[in-house]
Amino acid sequence: MAQLKTFYEEKVVPKLIETFQYRNRMQVPKLGKIVLNMGLGEAIHNIKLLDSAVEELKIISGQHPVITRAKKSIAAFKLRAGMPIGCMVTLRRNRMYDFYNKLVNVALPRVRDFKGVSGKAFDKHGNYSLGIKEQIIFPEIDYDKIDKIKGLNITIVTTAKTDEEGKELLGCLGMPFRN
Repeated sequence: MAQLKTFYEEKVVPKLIETFQYRNRMQVPKLGKIVLNMGLGEAIHNIKLLDSAVEELKIISGQHPVITRAKKSIAAFKLRAGMPIGCMVTLRRNRMYDFYNKLVNVALPRVRDFKGVSGKAFDKHGNYSLGIKEQIIFPEIDYDKIDKIKGLNITIVTTAKTDEEGKELLGCLGMPFRN
């Protein structure tokens, strides 16, 4: 079992019950899933870029990514419906906890001039989204083998009902909020 999950069960749940006055352990919010998404608009012109993005996302997450395709045609971008434009991975259970632990304790501190993540990126339902400008902050990525620096979006879906509950949950799990 993941270390973070044990920490959640033993330390975070009692703290959240005390803070929000829950009457039942099942009311306590928890992590539902983490979605990693790489949108590559340049993949229209260079399909090899998509292959390298899939490989990097596979290394970062430990799971094979799904290629996302365009839903609509947009003439201005020379984009037709069905063209591959990105890749994504959905992490659940132990892989999700392992990735969250790696994100908070290893990857985020490697960001240049890191002062913490914004506490305002919640969606009114307790889910948190985070954008990363460079995939090289993850230790698995070999800097010499990458062809282009790509960003990635990370969405952390929780069972929290409000942003306040979601922020408290992520804060207890070690997310370095700056405000």
